[in-house]
Amino acid sequence: MNLLALDTSTESMSIAVQRGDGAGAHLWQHTAAGGALTSTHLIPEIQRLMGLAALDFGQLDAVVFGAGPGSFTGLRTACSVAQGLAFGAALPVLPVDTLLAVAEQARSQLQATDNLAVTALLDARMDELYAASYQWAHGRWSQSTDYRLIKPEQLAWDGVGVLAGNVFAAYGARLPDGPGRRVPAWPTAAALLRLAPALLAAGAAVSAAQALPTYIRDKVAQTTAERAALKPAGPTA
Repeated sequence: MNLLALDTSTESMSIAVQRGDGAGAHLWQHTAAGGALTSTHLIPEIQRLMGLAALDFGQLDAVVFGAGPGSFTGLRTACSVAQGLAFGAALPVLPVDTLLAVAEQARSQLQATDNLAVTALLDARMDELYAASYQWAHGRWSQSTDYRLIKPEQLAWDGVGVLAGNVFAAYGARLPDGPGRRVPAWPTAAALLRLAPALLAAGAAVSAAQALPTYIRDKVAQTTAERAALKPAGPTA
């Protein structure tokens, strides 16, 4: 199975190419700063990795992308690039839940083999988080809770299992405590590739024309008044 995966849903740009599968699979990957640099560097880095893997786009089985939730601009970028490449090579597109990719990345870092509960968190900016919970058991993931857009203090967590994501530096002190672990993790392209075989087998791939990002928040910017309200109050006379 030959796959290209990309994620630009966070402040990082992550790309990976897989050639072959099982024990014979080879992986080439690249991670760098995303944001404003993504539009300049994403396609050249994809081409470079494809060259290292000695693959043409027509030899791929699918293009995999992090569909969201995440950065509004980043999700549109990943989706449009995945669509463009897939259209040109007549390939299916596999949209993958970025919070599930966070959970998978945490599982891989912990080398967990069974019975792992993960609440995945991504920084949604505007003083909010994207959150969803997952359970790893018997070699597969299942989703325990739907996507949520919440303030850090609103996270309902029973302290069991793992909190994973990119939120701890900004919001760690405002998250609930518990005996479970906190694991910094991002939705890497390598995590997308580990998830891809099961999702493809389940029929989750779509045509390029049907590929869409997953938006949880309709509003993507704050008003001047809202930004002012979040600033710490200055000293009083």
